[in-house]
Amino acid sequence: MQRASRLKRELSLLTTEPPPGITCWQNENRLDDLRAQILGSADTPYEKGIFNLEIVVPERYPFEPPKIRFLTPIYHPNIDSAGRICLDVLKLPPKGAWRPSLNISTLLTSIQLLMAEPNPDDPLMADISSEYKYNKQLFLLNAKEWTEKYASQ
Repeated sequence: MQRASRLKRELSLLTTEPPPGITCWQNENRLDDLRAQILGSADTPYEKGIFNLEIVVPERYPFEPPKIRFLTPIYHPNIDSAGRICLDVLKLPPKGAWRPSLNISTLLTSIQLLMAEPNPDDPLMADISSEYKYNKQLFLLNAKEWTEKYASQ
């Protein structure tokens, strides 16, 4: 019951006051199955891209973080080909930083920030990470190419 009312509150806030460049909605009227879109931020290789994400809210939410993955392919050191995201707030302690005080809006904003500022020291994609570290121009070129190919409308 607590989960349902909290999710309704969060969704209503996401609808009325969404973070800049982020939208989120229910998928097929199911409260535990959400979809989100993140617009690639200006001055990043993802600029003008529209990235779709899937959010699955677990039974134990907010005591357990939602599972979020990219549905749109993205060239990024912290996001793998299955769309999984390496980000501390998406994992429970001790390895992660999830807290029940966080919400879906915060998570989406964190993902948007990660897109703009990759963390090459905690990669899911080692090859992309070393490209980001040692050949930034090639990384930017590849990321921009993927954005044009997969994330433009």
